[in-house]
Amino acid sequence: MRLSSFYFLLFGSLLVSCNKNSEDRISKNSSTKFQQYYNQGEQLYLKHCSNCHQKNGKGLGLVYPPLNESDYMDKNLKDVLCLIRYGKEGELIVNGKAYNQRMPPMALLSDLEIAEISTYIYNSWSHEKGIIDVKEASDMLQDCN
Repeated sequence: MRLSSFYFLLFGSLLVSCNKNSEDRISKNSSTKFQQYYNQGEQLYLKHCSNCHQKNGKGLGLVYPPLNESDYMDKNLKDVLCLIRYGKEGELIVNGKAYNQRMPPMALLSDLEIAEISTYIYNSWSHEKGIIDVKEASDMLQDCN
């Protein structure tokens, strides 16, 4: 094998490997329903959430908290769904840092859309929760204070 062919094969396998990592998360939850929730949730996230929380989920300085690597998300699933629907005013502590920017309510989103956004954010970046079904989301949203 020529040296240039070797490097081509090596580089090609690295590209496939990198691409495979992002697809592995979805293939672990390979049900069609999960894929639909995840893909629709990504579109809804980009439309409604990414301006503040950024496409990569890292937030915006000390203004908007991160969703990627968020101890608050890890411990407060129901509260996160309630925040999406009803917004939040006042301080929120994420990863030991205080955030005090108002989060506007998204009351026009359906329970299904909130379930889809939640499925996306809870299965992106550093999270691997699995599907958050619309029934589960509806039950949690009924209990919001």
